[in-house]
Amino acid sequence: MRAGLVVHPGSGSGAAARVADTVAARLRPVVDELHVGTGPASGLDLLVVLGGDGAVHHAVRYCAAHGVPLGLLPAGNGNDLARALDLPLDPLGALEVLLTALREGRRRRLDLGSAGDAWFATVLCAGFDAAVARRAHALRWPRGPRRYDVAVLAELARFRSHPVAVRTEHERFELDATLVAVGNTAYYGGGIPICPSARPDDGLFDVTLVGRASRADLVRLLPKLRAGAHLRHPAVRTLRAREVRIEGIGGTALPLVVDGEPLPTGPVTVRCVPGALTVVA
Repeated sequence: MRAGLVVHPGSGSGAAARVADTVAARLRPVVDELHVGTGPASGLDLLVVLGGDGAVHHAVRYCAAHGVPLGLLPAGNGNDLARALDLPLDPLGALEVLLTALREGRRRRLDLGSAGDAWFATVLCAGFDAAVARRAHALRWPRGPRRYDVAVLAELARFRSHPVAVRTEHERFELDATLVAVGNTAYYGGGIPICPSARPDDGLFDVTLVGRASRADLVRLLPKLRAGAHLRHPAVRTLRAREVRIEGIGGTALPLVVDGEPLPTGPVTVRCVPGALTVVA
């Protein structure tokens, strides 16, 4: 087996860098050849990513495009895909799971979302939550989870809903939307279960829509997100679909984010692709 270990040393305020040598030393006896770097080598039979959600997003895109199995060692602040897969949320704990899976030949097939040429494993979001994620992505201070809290406060100050058309294979409707979240898995933003029932192997997206809400409504709703209690709010609607198109009405430019990574604004069509990713776990 020719394996690659991709290390993102800045992930988790340096957590990935601190354990990189240990991870490489533990992997070498169970693979025939190991290449260590900040990007994947060619001709791999396995790609192991040591980093946060941004690193995982790019690794997922590579693995889906090249048919390479993924090994996941979470070392970031969010670790949302690892959380959805019930992996240990520390890299050395996840390494033990990976080593066992390699020895026993365990593999798991996961669905992915496709948005044009962008693959995603967790959640695509549009609207307020995407604006928050984009701002958090751009902030250099504070580090860690508090960066998301600062971004929330900043976006609340400029908050407004957007007129949006949503179309699935079953229905089409229009609404003034605070946010639209298309979940292949349940979590985003470091453990927020925005689509609590989403599963990455059922061939369907879970979609959470939050309609028109005032700034005060949103302030009351945000704390409920952590517990998944937002689904009981009257402004929230959920549905399931294989394909979803989200489009701003009247030229509205919607901020978009997948796996916490910004996409260009504009209309987007996302499709669930069953079994598009193999994970060693």
